[in-house]
Amino acid sequence: MSTYTETLLERVRQLQDEIEAEIHRGRERFRYRLENGRVVFEAEMRQRHRAFRVKLSTFLRQARPMVIVTAPVIYAMIVPFALLDLFVTVYQRVCFPVYGIERVKRGDFIRLDRHHLAYLNGVQKLNCIYCGYANGLIGYVQEIAGRTEAYWCPIKHAARVGGHHAYYAQFVDYGDAEGYGPGLEASRARITKVGLSGHEVGE
Repeated sequence: MSTYTETLLERVRQLQDEIEAEIHRGRERFRYRLENGRVVFEAEMRQRHRAFRVKLSTFLRQARPMVIVTAPVIYAMIVPFALLDLFVTVYQRVCFPVYGIERVKRGDFIRLDRHHLAYLNGVQKLNCIYCGYANGLIGYVQEIAGRTEAYWCPIKHAARVGGHHAYYAQFVDYGDAEGYGPGLEASRARITKVGLSGHEVGE
């Protein structure tokens, strides 16, 4: 991996730290804290939140008919999501110990905390739980797939990809035949390093 790539990755990490710092400032501004992973708002702030909650009857009355009609299509996706969750979890539990890769912590990606917001009604809370699970699951799956790719095929693509995982920048350049062997060894060494098997969410 080139020095320039290392510099770019360090800048990315710094930006991520700045985002986390901004989120922390939001905790102070909106007066909540985390206790054992649970969100706790100050009593006065919770009372203010309740004043902004839209009643369920009003919420449903204001919804466009086609939005209600398409709702079952959205919720039907829970079946493939749950199956994906199951199969990917089994895969990493069976295979990662063989490869020497640290398992991905599901809880680092799937966060279900928006339902603690008192300004959301029941349907909005359910939607937020569903979105938190689905999007968290995609991140969880991408992390598992990314660690797998870093172990088996750490080669960049010839064309630009729409989105990539945390390890992609360290992959061997496309067409670098001489660098592939050493690059593969280096990638496997990075991805199997104890306590440093990749991007640790929340650090």
